[in-house]
Amino acid sequence: MDSHYSSAAISVRGLKKSYGNTLALRGVDLEIQQGEIFALLGPNGAGKTTIVEILEGFRHRDEGDVAVLGIDPNRQPMALKIRIGIVLQSTGVERYLSVAETVKMYSSYYPHPRPVGEILGLVGLEAKRDERVLRLSGGQQRRLDVAIALAGDPDLLFLDEPTTGFDPSARREVWEVIKNLQSLGKTVVLTTHFMDEAQYLADRLAIIANGKIVAEGEPETLAGRDRMLATVRFSLPDGVVPPLHLGARMTAAHAYEVKTTLVTKDLFDLTSWAMSAGVDLEDLRVDRPTLEDVYLELTTEGGASKSKEVES
Repeated sequence: MDSHYSSAAISVRGLKKSYGNTLALRGVDLEIQQGEIFALLGPNGAGKTTIVEILEGFRHRDEGDVAVLGIDPNRQPMALKIRIGIVLQSTGVERYLSVAETVKMYSSYYPHPRPVGEILGLVGLEAKRDERVLRLSGGQQRRLDVAIALAGDPDLLFLDEPTTGFDPSARREVWEVIKNLQSLGKTVVLTTHFMDEAQYLADRLAIIANGKIVAEGEPETLAGRDRMLATVRFSLPDGVVPPLHLGARMTAAHAYEVKTTLVTKDLFDLTSWAMSAGVDLEDLRVDRPTLEDVYLELTTEGGASKSKEVES
């Protein structure tokens, strides 16, 4: 592998994996840089879990080159495991241990663990160090899961659906913990089915469908999202219609929209006309395609089925 390729935290080329006659991964190429928060999105059965398990060293690939922190997971699984942390959707920690006792127990499994007090500080559990695990709230439990993953002071963390089932406040708490990990120089690989989570956390992301990466990039520009048609929406008083040159289409009584890639120009034309005509543009707003719109367009037939939560 060339030097740039091997310097990445994760490098994958031509990755293939089959289960019997089912081809789960069809030649995946992926590169994740050190210090990134990288989100992997995809519908159920797309191959997301298979990729992550291969990267973690828990599943063997059929074909392709894989390097995680410069290590081939197939050939040196133990060398890899002491350098990564994993946060699963649910964990089976002893409920009657205290928070500090739990982290100390997991720290003992690693040759160079991070100090327990420091870990608790990183995840915001200092005040709960003597609290029994069973008494923690859902958000605090998730913080403990991250603390356990940090016990060995890993360079790379895998987070599997970290906020599933959480209320909005608890989700935001966990998001801030994840952001703090990046400030420590950690690389984070995140799987999630929440589009707002990927939008907020990820530096870059990839969408996988039918065993292949169908889009990769920054959330704001993924698959040309920033160049897609925007929609200018507005309402007019009774009896007022916009001039034909604006290209507005009526969508409901008094409501209009303009599809455009020239948002600044068309907004100027629209507002200039309204000012000269003495017309108030009620409910004026500009809507751009969301990350969810792009996701659905790439992973569903025609993007017809829409939901705020996309199955992973």
